[in-house]
Amino acid sequence: MKYYPINLNVNGRQCLVVGGGSVASRKVESLLDCGATVTVVSPLFTEALDNMADHPNVSLFKRPYQSTDLKGKFLVIGATDDMALNRRISEDAESRQMLCNIADVPEACNFILPSVIRQGDFVLTISTSGKSPAFAKYLRRQLENAYGVEYARFLQLMGAIRKRLLATDHAPEAHKHLFQRLIEKNLLELIRRDEIEKINRLLFEVLGDGFDYDSLMDETTACPEESP
Repeated sequence: MKYYPINLNVNGRQCLVVGGGSVASRKVESLLDCGATVTVVSPLFTEALDNMADHPNVSLFKRPYQSTDLKGKFLVIGATDDMALNRRISEDAESRQMLCNIADVPEACNFILPSVIRQGDFVLTISTSGKSPAFAKYLRRQLENAYGVEYARFLQLMGAIRKRLLATDHAPEAHKHLFQRLIEKNLLELIRRDEIEKINRLLFEVLGDGFDYDSLMDETTACPEESP
């Protein structure tokens, strides 16, 4: 199987998780972290899931799965230890042409979930195309220490620069060489070392007056009504 790599926007979308164990709990947490609204169906729930009952974006239904649970959902994740039920979920989803993932059963999925390293907006995914999830997790553990919080700060800064430049020139290609220079002149490493004065000198050299680290970073954290 050759998978088509994709980053999926689930923000505000209705998603279904079938299962009430620890795997289901992790799936729910991942969906919520990306802004999804999640319905969870299972006869039994772990304490972690029970504790989500008051979450505004979670609906818990303590009962067996029904095919009608798929109605209006964007995607479904099956996370039960009942293989017959998992197959049924997969078949129901396929008949509706829905996105479906069955935990640890790649042949019953039309998408699989990679192992993820995340630092803010920096997302690095590792996939073995379902051949060895354990190896993907091993690789993630090997790599995650190499990608620290500086990657999140770097993207936060680059995003603020891009937004400000686009406010004055609506042709993104016109700015491509500027971002390339910032990358080539080791802006990421300066951020990692927290060398703010050197960062500001580099910003001035490449972008000119009016671009400084603190003000740019403040723009990314301001409330919408406070943004320029």
